[in-house]
Amino acid sequence: MNFIARKRIGILTGGGDCPGLNAVIRAVTKTAWAQYGATVVGIEDGFEGLVEGRMHEIQDNEVSSILGQGGTILGSSNKGDPWHYPVEMPGNRIEIQDCSYKAIRNVQRWALDAVIAIGGDGTMNISSKLMENGVNVVGVPKTIDNDLAATDLTFGFDTAVSVVCEAIDRLHTTASSHHRVMVIEVMGRHAGWIALTGGAAGGADVILLPEIPFSWESVFRVVKERNTRRKRFSIVCVAEGAKLPDGGQVIKALDEKRTDARQLGGIGAVVAQAIEEGTGLETRVTVLGHLQRGGSPTAFDRVLATNLGTVAAHCACRGDHGVMVALRNNEIVPVPIKEAIAQLRTVPADNQLVRSTRSIGVSFGNETADEDSRHDD
Repeated sequence: MNFIARKRIGILTGGGDCPGLNAVIRAVTKTAWAQYGATVVGIEDGFEGLVEGRMHEIQDNEVSSILGQGGTILGSSNKGDPWHYPVEMPGNRIEIQDCSYKAIRNVQRWALDAVIAIGGDGTMNISSKLMENGVNVVGVPKTIDNDLAATDLTFGFDTAVSVVCEAIDRLHTTASSHHRVMVIEVMGRHAGWIALTGGAAGGADVILLPEIPFSWESVFRVVKERNTRRKRFSIVCVAEGAKLPDGGQVIKALDEKRTDARQLGGIGAVVAQAIEEGTGLETRVTVLGHLQRGGSPTAFDRVLATNLGTVAAHCACRGDHGVMVALRNNEIVPVPIKEAIAQLRTVPADNQLVRSTRSIGVSFGNETADEDSRHDD
């Protein structure tokens, strides 16, 4: 009788959390168990656990009833890049060190045949480096920003958009009651998909994206013209990474523990203040922040996460490594991780939804006076 060694598959969730992570963990684990008799090792708190040696074998009870549960049962971190690892030194000083050797050593010590890494562009970049250092990796795309170019959609995005849409629906009623301008700030560091899709679904009057430069004059004109047409309120949806007319971004804080130290946030308040000063209209701001990441995933995200997780488990157990599973033309297919990180998926100026929303009078803050005068919603 030939002896077939049972596979040992590690799984981690890197970067920011989002709805649908547990659905992937569940799909990976159940597929690996049922189809290959594999052992699945949960690596705790993303790449931090890989560096610091924290893991446990996932048991059946852990993946029961987690399909609709938000967050991640394994924990996550966006400060655990093994090549840019924050180490606490005497005097409360943080020193950035290359601790990748610890991560690679733990993969070997735990006898992992492959690691399934669930995350966004940062996680996929780290996964690519691990592959170059002899670690077998399969990536699963996760980001509410929907900014990975190799896949048509990422799970978590649909849920985040639904949160934005519901928030704008609620803001509409209070804005119209008090005749106010309401500015809603949503996530989106470099890609404006959440602001575009959530703003369009919620009926925003102005949508400001990182990809489309805007001018204060255009925004003021739209708001004032609505007011003169007895539409005495406006909704402005702005992505946190939208660039101000001078080309700068609003940075809330710097965190040296992160690979990208800049923490964006606060543009909503800047836009609200400018509108109030530039139009004389009462303006309020709402920042959705981490509400977009929390809560139960939508049915769409549960299904997408399940499909991605099952295919990732097949790739890991069959030896198809160095790939990220991606949604393309409604099918889940493996694509090289190198392709997944080649570029960010940003909103093109001629995107269909951009064209459609412009057609019904939505402003992106870059229209001329002549164009604005033709808009009548």
